[in-house]
Amino acid sequence: MRHRLRPVGLDYVRTAPLRLVFVAETTAPPEAVFKVLADVENWPRWYRQVAAARSTDDGKGREIRLKGGIRFVETVMAADPAECYAYRVDRTNAPGLRALLEEWRLMPSPSGTGSVVRYTFAVDGVAPLRGALRLLRPGLRRAFRDAVRTLDRRLAD
Repeated sequence: MRHRLRPVGLDYVRTAPLRLVFVAETTAPPEAVFKVLADVENWPRWYRQVAAARSTDDGKGREIRLKGGIRFVETVMAADPAECYAYRVDRTNAPGLRALLEEWRLMPSPSGTGSVVRYTFAVDGVAPLRGALRLLRPGLRRAFRDAVRTLDRRLAD
């Protein structure tokens, strides 16, 4: 992969030039949701945009291939059971990206019987890419919500 991205820390979810934040609820507790998030190889089973996923470097990294051919080599930045799963993209074949960090923050739902999942897509890229991502926000929100619904159904089975 020819595009090496700028390394960023977890604070990037607050400082990125573009932040897309989506929230959904599950009936499963945070512990169960975290377990699915940390099981990288099974992401294609519940996140339909993911064509292939594998854990690398004894769980410290990930390799992701999306449908359509975009690939990412990532570093897992946080794996706090029942609280947070976050990863930074280090290399990609997608042009225009400068930095990208994704964070899945888990909290018990107010009702106490499930989870609130807050996903932050923190990104920097060339201006046309940032503009395109803003336009794609509704589709990205739908993809996130569909993924969380599928994840929740899998956990209920």
